[in-house]
Amino acid sequence: MEPRVVTYRDELLADGSVRRFFDNGQSEWRRRLPDGRVEWNDSQGYAGIDELLGDGIIKRTFANGRVIYAREQGFGRTLWYGGKVLTVNQTSFGGRVGAILTAMGAGFLLGSLVPPPEFLSPAEEEMLRQKAAQQSQSSSFGGEGMSYGQPELVDNDADDRVDLGSPADFG
Repeated sequence: MEPRVVTYRDELLADGSVRRFFDNGQSEWRRRLPDGRVEWNDSQGYAGIDELLGDGIIKRTFANGRVIYAREQGFGRTLWYGGKVLTVNQTSFGGRVGAILTAMGAGFLLGSLVPPPEFLSPAEEEMLRQKAAQQSQSSSFGGEGMSYGQPELVDNDADDRVDLGSPADFG
């Protein structure tokens, strides 16, 4: 089953934060914290923190304590909710390439999608954090940044909360 594709564009605001506009009409405001995590809140009243762990895994912690994981797929794409929703950052592609990728489907041209884990133990999360720290020390540019649904200003793809549906819709 192909995931539902939700596209978004980021706008860098004067204060250094990002406003993310999703194709379903929702918005999200994001700002990077000093420790590298991203604080966000959206137009539906949800809020939380996104943390990029190693191996492209994103940990999203909602304000109510609920945790979900996503996985960056490259090219501004992030897979959420166990593979049910794919967010695509059109900001990073420019209009034409983003439109082509969206029209062709989630996996076309760019390879198969790897779903995020459903659950990670605290020890597994810590291993991924250490791996991410090692990767950023050995790399001069630190990977993709925080795009995963996060502001493309320096964010990769942590897209998270788009109306990927209500968090209750996915367990």
